[in-house]
Amino acid sequence: MFYREAGQYKTSYAADMAVFPLREDRIGLAVIILAAYALAFTRNDFLLQAVMIPFLIFSLAAIGLNLLTGYAGLLSLGTGGFMGVGAYACYKLMTAFPEVNVLVWILLSGFFSAAVGVLFGLPSLRIKGFYLAVATLAAQFFLQWAFNRIPWLYNYNLSGAIEAPLRTLFGVPIIGPTATAEVRYLVVLTLVIGLTWVASNLVHGRIGREWMAIRDMDIAAELMGIKLFQTKLLAFAVSSYYCGVAGAMLVFLWYGGAEYTVFDINQSFFILFMVIIGGLGSLIGSFFGAALIFIMPIGLGIALPALLGPFGINVGAEVIEQLRFMIVGALIIFFLIVEPHGLARLWQIAKQKLRVWPFPY
Repeated sequence: MFYREAGQYKTSYAADMAVFPLREDRIGLAVIILAAYALAFTRNDFLLQAVMIPFLIFSLAAIGLNLLTGYAGLLSLGTGGFMGVGAYACYKLMTAFPEVNVLVWILLSGFFSAAVGVLFGLPSLRIKGFYLAVATLAAQFFLQWAFNRIPWLYNYNLSGAIEAPLRTLFGVPIIGPTATAEVRYLVVLTLVIGLTWVASNLVHGRIGREWMAIRDMDIAAELMGIKLFQTKLLAFAVSSYYCGVAGAMLVFLWYGGAEYTVFDINQSFFILFMVIIGGLGSLIGSFFGAALIFIMPIGLGIALPALLGPFGINVGAEVIEQLRFMIVGALIIFFLIVEPHGLARLWQIAKQKLRVWPFPY
């Protein structure tokens, strides 16, 4: 009986169209954000470094792909390449202009990724579906080749890798070898919350409605006056921007350094699976998908040895990795057949059932 809309009256059109119309939803969101910030003071480096930081970064990348695939209906297999563009652009900018704060370059690096995304999104006016996926796949392979074969991108480093130099904010290291997990987590969390808020405003406004109109039926959308070419390119630009920022955060706020292999085709499929399982066309589904696919292997690595160890069964890392692939594959098949809208739809159904409980409808 604690999740009810009775007595919560809407007195304006804005209140009626709010993203979180119920007071309980707004309170729950505030509690989640406060709890997320409180995790930084637990002093648990493993939780922050190995779980929360990558979870938030992959959630942001999944949001970027979801804006393109889930909302605009344009399939892309070049997410890993676009993340790499953001990472390498941020590396070049921070080494060329070391006096500028690195957070500025992390946010600006997404614009370079957006420009590349627009370039490879040009065929989207003429082709779509499987053919567009192949075109973005070509972008993935070309960008991966460029990261490896153009030494200027990694400043002619003999190892071919990009590394995070020491950078501070108000005297506190935020990237580099001396940056603590707590500081990096707070930076990642703040950036992800801010960019998620921007994405929410986009999809609930005019731009989001245009994307969804094109996704549902592009011919009807064009007859309604929506400019297909500009709208599709905008979807590619915004999606690539988010992926580029996620790529820069991945390298400089988590790994501390990376080679071109980090942004291979496996990374693209990794993000795509998050979007499919979490739910196409849902921002919260991006977080659900990232939590399930990324945190699940960590949970298996902790639970299986504890459960099977007393019976003398040794569960190695390679077994857990294979179990991860099997479970993810089974989940993808399950959700495509049973619930194509993923975990986000199950979450919506659970909330709706709770709103009318104990009545069936």
